[in-house]
Amino acid sequence: MDLDQLPRNRSARLRAIGGEGGFRRRLLELGFLPGTTVRMVRRVEIGGVIEVELRGCHVSLSAHEARIVQVDPVQAEPVQVEKP
Repeated sequence: MDLDQLPRNRSARLRAIGGEGGFRRRLLELGFLPGTTVRMVRRVEIGGVIEVELRGCHVSLSAHEARIVQVDPVQAEPVQVEKP
């Protein structure tokens, strides 16, 4: 799945960073490394910008830029409710 397809407030593990050259290198410098967990914070439909959180930092990318980042969604763990 491309990073730009991740639903809001869902987490995923980075699988691969595509592209080449300076932009790919910049993503790697920002911490977009395979195995890192990212969370989709928000998506701005007008302008096609997304905001993700990884390693405690918020990073904004265009939807076009996010399409070169491949992720695997993380399954939400069930919440256990204690009964009185």
